Amino acid sequence: MGDFRFNEEFFPDPKAMVEELRDMRIELMVSIWPQIALNSENYQEMNQKGLLVRSEYGVEVQMQFGGDSVFFDATNPEAREYVWDKCRQNYYDYGIKVFWLDEAEPEYKTYDFSNYRYYDGPNVQIGNVYPQKFSRTFYDGQTQAGQENIINLVRCAWAGSQRYGALVWSGDIHSSYTDFRKQICAGLHMGLAGIPWWTTDIGGFGGGNPDDPHFRDLLVRWFQYGTFCPVMRLHGDRSPQRELFSKKTGRKEMHTGAANEVWSFGEEVYEILTKFMSIRELMRDYTRVLMKEAHEVGSPVIRTVFYEFPMDKATWDISDQFMYGNDILVAPIVELYATKRKVYLPDGTKWVDARDGKEYEGGKSYLVEAPIDTLPIFLKEGNQAYLIGKL
Repeated sequence: MGDFRFNEEFFPDPKAMVEELRDMRIELMVSIWPQIALNSENYQEMNQKGLLVRSEYGVEVQMQFGGDSVFFDATNPEAREYVWDKCRQNYYDYGIKVFWLDEAEPEYKTYDFSNYRYYDGPNVQIGNVYPQKFSRTFYDGQTQAGQENIINLVRCAWAGSQRYGALVWSGDIHSSYTDFRKQICAGLHMGLAGIPWWTTDIGGFGGGNPDDPHFRDLLVRWFQYGTFCPVMRLHGDRSPQRELFSKKTGRKEMHTGAANEVWSFGEEVYEILTKFMSIRELMRDYTRVLMKEAHEVGSPVIRTVFYEFPMDKATWDISDQFMYGNDILVAPIVELYATKRKVYLPDGTKWVDARDGKEYEGGKSYLVEAPIDTLPIFLKEGNQAYLIGKL
């Protein structure tokens, strides 16, 4: 983030572009980073007004991704108003209603917490509140503009972020089964902490070659998991990467990754991914009920098994299964080329395998087959029966 505006070389009429996309039922989201480049037209004014994070010592450079920069001080109400006003003029007034708030920790080049001072105090004491205040910057502005049902994608959160419409994603994680397994736990913990909106970069962000069979296996299993997350979202920087050069200067600017659409991983994978997109669509009404619950009473959308079955002691140590709402038990496949796994079905209810309608008794573990085109999904008391035979 630096000059808060569309690049006129690529977007000569941004309002018309936004309206055209909306006519196609596509909602444009703009990515905003909390960095202020030292060569930004806004840097001097923000610096003089005390709207930037201060360094106690050393060079006043806090991040160097994309050039030397510092962070705006999101704990400062005046800084929040300044940033929102720029974003309102250059994005919101063109019709942009959702924002992607990246680097929300914020991401310092050197994490020397004692060196950075905020309006609210030293980083070492209050630094964790920054992502909450970053979300608040946009929530307050959008609320004042009269917008309702505000939700923005953000890379980090802190206690209370949910009140500012924070949809948290788990950041730039690696494309590996190790990282995939961690996402399941992280999402469940987020829900227990009172932040129900959660998503991940399906397939991981860093790495992953669409032509690599290992990565294709991971992507499919992650996509299946994503089908039963609050938000289902495919994103990542795939290999091999390609350098990008400015048309005006000829200089190398950034890079772009390989293709990452659902049709980019081969025909077999494409068929599986579209199958699960259809399953997600089948669950639209059920998912909306869960979202309404989350909004009104704070219930997680994805829930630890013990959240729904607290009296069953066997559920308290389960970290690789979860409930999607109160009816659907999800058991992701979390090992390379695995085609079976053990599933524990909680006590006190009957369970129906969504794939074939077979009924199982609760309070027991079962070894369940799971070829690459499916995963173990069980329905409590046979509820959500429209899924039977679709998985």
